[in-house]
Amino acid sequence: DDYDRTYPEDPIFEEMAPAARIWRAYLDECQAYDAEMIEGWRDTVDVLLVFAGLFSAVVTTFVVQTLQSLQPDSNQVSASLLFELVSIQRALANGTSLSDVPSSSLTPNSPFTPSSLIVWTNGLWFVSLSLSLTIALVAVLTKQWIHHYLSVPSGTPRYRSRIRHFRYMGLEKWHVPVIVGLLPLLMHSSLALFFVGLVLFLITL
Repeated sequence: DDYDRTYPEDPIFEEMAPAARIWRAYLDECQAYDAEMIEGWRDTVDVLLVFAGLFSAVVTTFVVQTLQSLQPDSNQVSASLLFELVSIQRALANGTSLSDVPSSSLTPNSPFTPSSLIVWTNGLWFVSLSLSLTIALVAVLTKQWIHHYLSVPSGTPRYRSRIRHFRYMGLEKWHVPVIVGLLPLLMHSSLALFFVGLVLFLITL
């Protein structure tokens, strides 16, 4: 049959030899299995890597914009102090008592408390940005794992079978299939946090 033609029977007492057909059949079966498994991983990782990079750039733009709201508005403080200075000069010109000039309500030392909505918005966006950057990092590491896993070592079929088995056990030990499966879920969580923060940001407008 096809199996015997593809993998000729080994001489007697050489069924477990370095080049025995059991190792060649094992490698061929593993190659087909790995190709199907890695193809799905690679497509998922490539899409997430591109999307996470673009999404991180968008979130960073929003974070930089709203980060200013967490600090005192220096322009508003300067305008308030300038108005007080003009009022003092006007009082001096008119001979009015300086005690009648109202003091500026804003100074560089004035206490500042940002809006709770702004704080929540920035917090959600920072978490969203952290998640997307983490996804990008894990995606890059996964691509390196895939490249190393698919690299073909030199040697006899038995040696290559052993190396493939060790690599597969390494993937299982480090839970690579679970990690790849969690990446889309983390990306969805990052998007959800961003949109919640966007709603809060629109409320403050």
